[in-house]
Amino acid sequence: MPSDGQKASAPIDRLVAVVGCDGTGKTTLTKDLLAELRKSRATELRYMGLVSGETGDKIKRLPIIGVALERYLAAKVRRAQDMKKKLPGTFSAIVMYLFSVWRVFHLRRVILRAREGVLVIADRYPQSEVPGFHYDGPGLSTDRTSNQLVSKLAIREQRLYERMAGHRPCLIIRLNIDAETAYARKPDHPLSELRDKIAKMPLIRYNGASIREIDARQPYAQVLDEALQAIEAATATSRQD
Repeated sequence: MPSDGQKASAPIDRLVAVVGCDGTGKTTLTKDLLAELRKSRATELRYMGLVSGETGDKIKRLPIIGVALERYLAAKVRRAQDMKKKLPGTFSAIVMYLFSVWRVFHLRRVILRAREGVLVIADRYPQSEVPGFHYDGPGLSTDRTSNQLVSKLAIREQRLYERMAGHRPCLIIRLNIDAETAYARKPDHPLSELRDKIAKMPLIRYNGASIREIDARQPYAQVLDEALQAIEAATATSRQD
């Protein structure tokens, strides 16, 4: 059910999000879903995280400052992901807030494409229930700072995420895994970080969206097949429009 402050719209036809901890195979799955679904309909893949993948590549291509700027922003995101630390200074908080504003505009473009008739597969999706960029939630929080300006930004950012969360995909595919398997697949990630994210993921209800749970420890062919079947069922009506 939607939490206080959230207004849920009707599920958005042709918008499907894939979420899960690192090591679940999100990137591989979303790319394979794109390849399979494109065979029968117009389909696009959109990354909904921050300063990674396609976005990071675009920043790197900026003249002169691109590479240095991408490294700086990526470092700020990693620092912001640790919700046990106090927030950095005002400038860094503004940068984090702008990340979230960018995410709002990106989500608007994704929704527009879905409403134009394109099936959009989103790798990750913003939510407002659990704070932290690491969980695709707000990066700022009032209990992590005594700075009045940063506190105001945190309140505004929370509202941004509540509005984004109100735009529910027609389907959330959540890939589940245990920490040990995730660590075996992603040994460059701290085990404690993986355990934390795995513990937090089930708490996120995506504002009442329809969620299909898939065990990512299964043989990959089965994971892909289950995801394709779930998408076909969730978008069957829109295909008839």
